[in-house]
Amino acid sequence: MDDGIIPTAGLLAHQLGPLRRAVLRASRSAADLPDIPEAQIEVMRSLATTGESAPSDLADTLGLARSTISNLLSQMERAELIERHLVAGDGRRTRVGLTPLAETRLRAFDESAAHILAAALRDLSANDVAAIATALPALDRLQHRIVGG
Repeated sequence: MDDGIIPTAGLLAHQLGPLRRAVLRASRSAADLPDIPEAQIEVMRSLATTGESAPSDLADTLGLARSTISNLLSQMERAELIERHLVAGDGRRTRVGLTPLAETRLRAFDESAAHILAAALRDLSANDVAAIATALPALDRLQHRIVGG
């Protein structure tokens, strides 16, 4: 029985990537931000929410391999976006946190993204805006189902 789920899922999958990339590009440009990779933005957003974190916990939270997180954190440390701190009493374990530079860039990116989206929403019909607003809680529930929540 075709209940329309597969075509809807395909259309949603097709739209998510281009929409995310369009917001990212437009936000970077409008805020005159450097070309920070999306994965680094997600690391910064996670650290802004949780505070300092162990790299392994960050990998679990973001659903990334530990080697991927290790590479991202090394790049971000070189770009002065994160700082590593040894865990007291354990010279092998570290925690990472955002630098003031990263906090400033993340705030600029998020503010820019909100303005970009607001401007685009203003150009849509009231019905389109209402449909998007109505869909937001469902999209949040969808995300939680995908990540196993």
